Amino acid sequence: MIQAYPDAIQIASVVREQEVSAKSIVAAALSRIADGNQRLNCFTTVMADSALADAEAIDRQIAEGKDPGILAGVPIAVKDLLDIAGITTLAGSKINAAKPPATCDATAVARLRQAGAVLVGATNMDEYAYGFVTENSHYGATHNPHDFNRVAGGSSGGSAAAVAAGLVAISLGSDTNGSIRVPAAFCGIFGLKPTYGRLSRAGSALFAGSFDHIGPFARSVRDLAAVFDVLQGADPADPVCTTRPPERCLPQLNLGIENLRIAVADDYFARGAEPEALEAVAKVASALGVKDRVTIPEAERARAAAFVITASEGANLHLKDLRSRPNDFDPATRDRFLAGALIPASWYIQAQRFRQWYRDRVREIFENVDIILAPATPCIAPPIGQEKMVIAGEEMLVRPNLGRFTQPLSFIGLPIISVPIQREGNMPLGVQIIAAPYNEALVLRVAAFLEAQGIVSAPVIQR
Repeated sequence: MIQAYPDAIQIASVVREQEVSAKSIVAAALSRIADGNQRLNCFTTVMADSALADAEAIDRQIAEGKDPGILAGVPIAVKDLLDIAGITTLAGSKINAAKPPATCDATAVARLRQAGAVLVGATNMDEYAYGFVTENSHYGATHNPHDFNRVAGGSSGGSAAAVAAGLVAISLGSDTNGSIRVPAAFCGIFGLKPTYGRLSRAGSALFAGSFDHIGPFARSVRDLAAVFDVLQGADPADPVCTTRPPERCLPQLNLGIENLRIAVADDYFARGAEPEALEAVAKVASALGVKDRVTIPEAERARAAAFVITASEGANLHLKDLRSRPNDFDPATRDRFLAGALIPASWYIQAQRFRQWYRDRVREIFENVDIILAPATPCIAPPIGQEKMVIAGEEMLVRPNLGRFTQPLSFIGLPIISVPIQREGNMPLGVQIIAAPYNEALVLRVAAFLEAQGIVSAPVIQR
């Protein structure tokens, strides 16, 4: 059953107009979480008392004639790798559970709170963000709201499922190889992976420093744009965060797609997928009137190089614990980290050299194209616990292959939205809308056009 839920912009509007109090909005969200989280396992921490206190503070500001911000009273959740003051950052691990609570909020969390959002909790994830399924041996699997027997995707599965189920209006995730786009596609919602370095990651537990991004999940494009605008801005605490001035995207959403040069990615991105995943791309292309095709060279090699670099960087971050307490890791994470620790330095260096070559080739493509379309995943969300799947007639392991279409793109830090394609009676799918670096406004404009045409949408599914 589909229900019409207000998006974050609507919620904030009625709170600012005092039609509904922030406290009642947050109390309702906490009630939904108390009920829904039992089935979905989205949250590792629920902060009921502090959320209600923060909501009361928002109501007081409004009563005093102050503007608490564009997200006034909006309940949000963040992936449990972002620091929350007073809460231990688990990052999906048993090892981190023994660490002291964070002393301050991550930059992204602080900026959302400054914009009036009310944080209600931290969400489940694959251990150390290393995975595409959110089947965590310590904290359990997060279930897909569309089918409780299927995965929510990962590694930001708890954040995506919480938004898809209507438990919160907005959440934050992180994306290294596809950890925003894969769960967004599987859960049927919008997910934005910005340009590498566009948003601060300060106060987050990194997985692979040269890949990691912070980004939002939402049920409307305008919510994504609003959150992205709030999160923009230089941050000396993150050495890779850009110092370029913020470019507000929300005011640009209705500029349309006229004169945009859009093409569908072919070759690697047109094979190795089930037919419905490619049909989703064709549906979006048809709605945009797109007939052109473009070939991104050596995408398969880019994916292989992404595996080498992320495994090496991730293993290096956790080397001390891998040596001293390997049995405290999730086995699925530990074994890949151990393999990563054994990768020769020459492989890592060669993969980085290739990365520059590949970045240059893709930059050349964007001299003639503004937007590229590609599948987000090769298939619908697989069942929880499934180890192998058949894609395009070939049997393969589930976990490493769900990011087939996302890894070659985050490899060079491009801004990408995964937009949701709802299919009545079937699981949702996602399509990636891709642009050159720092062109988030363009991908948001295209997504807004598709949303206005009814091609993409993210209704709350009630089961």
